[in-house]
Amino acid sequence: MKALLPVYCRLLGYFVIALALFIPIMLYITGKMTDANLLFYKECSKLLMMLGALMIIFALTKNENKETEVIRNKAVRNAMFLTVFFIFGGMLYRVAKGDVMSVDSSSFLIFLILNILCLEFGIKKARVDGLFKRERR
Repeated sequence: MKALLPVYCRLLGYFVIALALFIPIMLYITGKMTDANLLFYKECSKLLMMLGALMIIFALTKNENKETEVIRNKAVRNAMFLTVFFIFGGMLYRVAKGDVMSVDSSSFLIFLILNILCLEFGIKKARVDGLFKRERR
């Protein structure tokens, strides 16, 4: 999977995710968030987090090469597996608890966050492996 966005979109994506986390807190402190508009702000925060996560996933890295594309593909594969595992665990928990009212509506966001975690881990692991391979020579 090739990157589509410039390098600075990675940092911008993290900024958007942080913004999506702290704006609801600030709105609550200032009294702008009420029970009437809570769902609206919750969904807007989830959309902002999804946008930020997609920016991180599709942004170029500083030293983009073929290995980074392989890492990005492996991150997507691992994130799919972990997301299915997480959602299945949540389903089992709701069945065991007997909860028929709650529904998980954030599975795509969970997938994106797990994808970012797998991508970042893969990139850092490749960098560390490269450092140790250079030292052995």
